Amino acid sequence: MHTATMMDVSGLRSRLAAHGQEHLLQFWDVLTEGQKKSLYNELNELDLDETCGFFKRTVASLNEEQTKLDERMQPIPAEMHGSVTRTPLEKINDYEEAGLREVSEGRVGVLLLAGGQGTRLGVSYPKGMYDVKLPSGKTLYQLQAERLRRLQTLAEEKFGKSGVIPWYIMTSEHTKEPTMDFFARHSYFGLEKEDLVVFEQGMLPCFSFDGKIILEQPYKLARAPDGNGGLYRALREKNVLEDMERRGIKYLHVYCVDNILVKMADPIFIGYCLSKGADCGAKVVEKAFPTEAVGVVCKVDGIYQVVEYSEITLKTAQKRNPDGRLTFSAGNICNHYFTVEFLKNVVYDYECSMMHHVAKKKITMVTPEGKVVKPEKPNGIKMEKFVFDVFQFSNTLAVWEVIREDEFAPLKNGDGAEKDTPTTCRHALFSLHHRYLLNAGGTLIDSEGEPLPLIPSPAAAPKCPTFENGNTDFNYNDNQKEMRWDECPVVVEISPLVSYAGEGLDELVANKKFTCPLQLTDRLPKKTEA
Repeated sequence: MHTATMMDVSGLRSRLAAHGQEHLLQFWDVLTEGQKKSLYNELNELDLDETCGFFKRTVASLNEEQTKLDERMQPIPAEMHGSVTRTPLEKINDYEEAGLREVSEGRVGVLLLAGGQGTRLGVSYPKGMYDVKLPSGKTLYQLQAERLRRLQTLAEEKFGKSGVIPWYIMTSEHTKEPTMDFFARHSYFGLEKEDLVVFEQGMLPCFSFDGKIILEQPYKLARAPDGNGGLYRALREKNVLEDMERRGIKYLHVYCVDNILVKMADPIFIGYCLSKGADCGAKVVEKAFPTEAVGVVCKVDGIYQVVEYSEITLKTAQKRNPDGRLTFSAGNICNHYFTVEFLKNVVYDYECSMMHHVAKKKITMVTPEGKVVKPEKPNGIKMEKFVFDVFQFSNTLAVWEVIREDEFAPLKNGDGAEKDTPTTCRHALFSLHHRYLLNAGGTLIDSEGEPLPLIPSPAAAPKCPTFENGNTDFNYNDNQKEMRWDECPVVVEISPLVSYAGEGLDELVANKKFTCPLQLTDRLPKKTEA
């Protein structure tokens, strides 16, 4: 039977015309039978009322007068804004114990936002599969998997119960299959297959500025992921929330894939949020300077939200408290805590009312002549929701401020960019692990037996270890051109299986001296010097 006779094309044309989208069939007569079937199915499954409604609401909110929020902003109340640097160690230990207890009881899950491709990094695969050239060659996914394993061990050692932390990974249409294949090829990095739940976020059609859905090919719509805030719809539609309830999960840690220093299911953060009775939590770093382009967690008209730097004036950005700290200092790092009860309310009661945000993008499109073009400037709109858009629904939001150098080093750009590159990530991890070593009583020495400082200088190290041929072997090579020391910091890598956050290293390193580069793997040190 002829394909077209199996399809109600005239009915489809009428539905499209009712929403001003009849142009989507402009190439119908020149399509192959397979292309017609593909386009018909895609359009037939599209909820035009909902999708076009999203666009109208989003653009309407964009066209409203964008006034600065200064007068309407208040900082997070001091009693709900904790800080690792201003909290007594005994209290931090209490938080950590409370968090580990929940892990041991199997009540904690982690959820990774991993829908983005590594385009800005210059790769065509998911960011989690990226190798930043650590001595071990470990990818972001492997580091995170091993931190989960170590944390489960710590909780079991403390409480005698082996609670499992299920790992939920939200991918997009582009990253789901490569991610699943990658984990399978690496035997889930020692985790149980059933404790890894990979699901896909939704996709939305892209629109031109005048409200027309864009065709990417004569037979295919241009679509984009619906932002990391698409999480909440996906939790419902993919039955992920049901899975959490079945497993008895009560608390969820949500984070982005690209932070090489992320502390998975951080028990201190979880314990702090529990102590505040919070239904929602945000881990933040103190803004480095007033004009740093980072969103700030605060209140607007008494309601919690993240305010972007562009939404306030310089005067407000520079405002300081009597102690000299910035009044609006809580820099958002996409690292959140939610109770599952709170998520149920969001998913079933509030998600529909969450507004999309506009992202003006360069979207591949088909010209009326049927030619596929990649525009040089933005030609359309992608609609996104953000994961923090749900703060507004929280009754009790807790903010926990951590030290940036200890917990936040995102990977966003390829080497050569100013910041957030594989090199900056690698150096951040080396620096953190060097501090772990020092705190546990170990010393890193140079070839002359002198201790290496935390902030290296050219005088401290006339020769630097370099990667040989891009592999994970390090060599001192007298014949190579000497590297600038600021490009070559100390090299210390401690496997997450050895230590989650610096704990348990005393027995391995106390009163011992080590040469650089140093790897601590499987609780046995390499490159040791008496």
